[in-house]
Amino acid sequence: MSAVEIRRAFTGDELTGETLLGECPVWSEAEQVLYWVDIDRHRIHRHDPQSGHNQYRTLEGRPGSIALTVDIGRLLVAMENQLVWLDWFDGETTPWIDLEPPTTGNRLNDGRTDPAGRMVVGTMWPDTSAAKTTGSLYQVSCDGSVAVLQTDIGVPNGIAFDPERGRMYFADSPTRMVMVADYDTDTGEHRNLRPFLDYGPLPGKPDGACVDADGCYWSASIYAWSLIRVTPDGTIDRRVEVPVEKPTMPAFGGPDLETLFVTSIGAAGSKPSAPGRDGFTPGDLMAIDVGVQGRPEPCFAHL
Repeated sequence: MSAVEIRRAFTGDELTGETLLGECPVWSEAEQVLYWVDIDRHRIHRHDPQSGHNQYRTLEGRPGSIALTVDIGRLLVAMENQLVWLDWFDGETTPWIDLEPPTTGNRLNDGRTDPAGRMVVGTMWPDTSAAKTTGSLYQVSCDGSVAVLQTDIGVPNGIAFDPERGRMYFADSPTRMVMVADYDTDTGEHRNLRPFLDYGPLPGKPDGACVDADGCYWSASIYAWSLIRVTPDGTIDRRVEVPVEKPTMPAFGGPDLETLFVTSIGAAGSKPSAPGRDGFTPGDLMAIDVGVQGRPEPCFAHL
C-alpha cells in the first residue's frame, strides 16, 4: 500500500449539488484545466486547479465520456446514443453521429482518444443490475467512419492506450477482467485480444483507467477504496488507498502531468456510495501526488 498526499480538488456546493456519478477526467494541456463529467446530472465540468474555480455545462442527455479537440473549448461528447460537439463557451451542442439507434436502450459510457486521434467508446445497458450484455465497442475516425471492435459487452471501462508497445487496454467491469489487444496506431487495427489482469482475487472491480509515462496501467478499483498500478507485464506494483469507496477513473494532469486526478461516485443517485473517510465526501474530485508522470491526452483529429 502506498502512502500519498490526497487533496480534494472539487466537492459539491449549494450551486452544483453533490456529484452523482463523476467520470472521465481529461486534462487539457493547452488550457491547463481538467474537464470531467457527472453522468447522472447531465453535466460536463471544467476545473482550473490553479484558481480552484469550477464551471459546468448542463446537457440534454447523459455524457458518458469526452474527448478534447484541437479547437480550444470544443469537445467531442459521447452522450446517450450519439456523439455531439460541445462549444464550451456558449454551451451549445451540435449532433454529429448516432452510434446506435435510440431504440436499443443503451447509452454511451467510457471512451478515450487513441494516439492517432480516433475516438474509441463503448455502449452499455444503463441498469447494471439487469446484467445485460447489449453493449459494443466502437472506433470513430475523423471522417465519421465507424468500426465495431467488440460486441456483447456489459459495462465498457478501462480504455487506455500504450503507443510504445502498440497496445489498447479494455475492461468489461462485470467480468472483473482487464484485457489487452495489439493496436496499430497507423491503421486502427485491433487484434489478439487477451487477458491482462484478473481482478478475481482482488477487491473491487475494474473501472476507468489511464497509462503513465512508464507504460504502467492505472486502474480505478471501484467498491475497493483504491487504485492499482499494473506494470506492462501484468504485475501489480502499487496500490493506492483513497478516501472514497467508489473511485471511477484516474487521469494525469497539472503543469508537468504529475498529478493524478480521480473522479468518484456520490452518496446519492442511482449507485450510492458509502460515507467518505478523513473528511472526504463521495463524489469528490481528488488530486493525488503519486510521484509518477503521465502522458499528454491526444486530441480527436476531426476534420
